[in-house]
Amino acid sequence: MKILVINLGATSSKAAVYEAGKELFQTNISHSMEELHKPGTAEEQMKFRRNVILRELTEAGYDLKDFSAVISRGGPLKPVESGTYLIDEEVVKDAGNPLVGGRHASCLGLIIAHELSKTYGLPAYFADPVSVDELKAPARLTGVKGMCRLSMFHALNQKAMARKAAAMLGKTYEKINLIGVHMGGGVSIAAHEKGRVTDNFNNMDEGSFCMDRPGTIPATQLIDLCYSGKMEKRELKQMLSRKAGVYSYLGTTDFRTMEKMIEEGNQEAEAVYEAMVYQQAKCVGAMAAAMEFEVDGIFLTGGIACSQRMCNDMKSYIGNLAPVLVLPGENEMESLAWCVQRVLEGGPVKSYGAAKLE
Repeated sequence: MKILVINLGATSSKAAVYEAGKELFQTNISHSMEELHKPGTAEEQMKFRRNVILRELTEAGYDLKDFSAVISRGGPLKPVESGTYLIDEEVVKDAGNPLVGGRHASCLGLIIAHELSKTYGLPAYFADPVSVDELKAPARLTGVKGMCRLSMFHALNQKAMARKAAAMLGKTYEKINLIGVHMGGGVSIAAHEKGRVTDNFNNMDEGSFCMDRPGTIPATQLIDLCYSGKMEKRELKQMLSRKAGVYSYLGTTDFRTMEKMIEEGNQEAEAVYEAMVYQQAKCVGAMAAAMEFEVDGIFLTGGIACSQRMCNDMKSYIGNLAPVLVLPGENEMESLAWCVQRVLEGGPVKSYGAAKLE
């Protein structure tokens, strides 16, 4: 039973083919900001990403008529519990609703998987979306009645790497306290408390800035910008979700390019990098406080964890807090394939429509 795995990130499109638990093929296409901004509408962006994936599969000799299922990384949907879900019309509706999904790239992946499902007659799934919600009550309040903090993090990779980190420390995930630091196109930092992510920095709204998002920004300055007349609401949202962070300073969303700029003596690039490390470390400290500083380990993961410079600099800040494990890259593709393989073998599948919305 061949399984197609789709994983769309802010600056990349990944696809893989699995059969009987083994990876047969994987491709990772990096996109420049020019490529990502050229398709004007969400529909055009979806078609662009879909065509890139289909082209890679065709060139590798695969025909989707031979597949048993497709699974996509879940996007920022409504709060749900961990698990594997069938992609239905309600999922697609929320994935395309800016008030729910915000048009994150992973939401486009859900729409693409659903389209392929209808075209080729194979079931489509998603698992452990970024909106997995296990927050404890104090983590939800914001200080303004009517506004609440939402759980939004790299749940799939964080959960997979947390289990791996726990095993490396000789413990089980449900009996250990960990802090996960996912560093990629986006950054999410989470408190894993005895098998549940009881707090995290919503990487869409808060925490450290990353390659194309601003993280926590001064509220009064944001209000001034909103009423300055310089940007319409749509333009401002696009800027904050795709053109902020490192990109706003250096014009790149590629961490390797920033490292090269530093090596060539670019002082602005070095200052931006140092601020990024500093903010990530501060977020780790906050998650430690959320667990009363009972931390068994910290793991660094995501694509940027491949950078020895970044990992060494992070360790210099947080190394005295707990053992720091470096788990570079991510295990999302394999985790997604395992989730759908279990379903195809008779395992449980959940209904998105029946999931409780807090």
